[in-house]
Amino acid sequence: MRDETGSILPLVLGYAMIAIALIIVTTAVTSVYITQKRIDGIAAAAALAGSDGFTLTVVGDSAVATLSDEDIWNQATTVVEASSGDVVLVSARTDDGVTAIVEVSVQWHPPLVSMLLPEGFTLTSTATSRTALDSD
Repeated sequence: MRDETGSILPLVLGYAMIAIALIIVTTAVTSVYITQKRIDGIAAAAALAGSDGFTLTVVGDSAVATLSDEDIWNQATTVVEASSGDVVLVSARTDDGVTAIVEVSVQWHPPLVSMLLPEGFTLTSTATSRTALDSD
């Protein structure tokens, strides 16, 4: 008869390593998702603030709201600075004079250091918002 006694320690260690790797990767993916959603909100708020920084002029019988790159930048900077220290305003501009386009970025780092994950990377978000007083 063959002796079937042995140690299950290698099997337990193997499953424990798989479980730890799964926890590390899941935590990192969740962190990336939450960080991306956070900067999406900051970009949207900055674009909305930028679109409210219009200059109102009267042309004939109607009022015309016009945006400038400088006004959008100033409004968006205020929102980004109030949000958190790690978010960076990349660009704030208008292509048509009525739409604010704002891009923000943040450097993401994994919450748990691991050989399974990169050291970090840059996440960006772009948002647009039109002025409340559209000239069209």
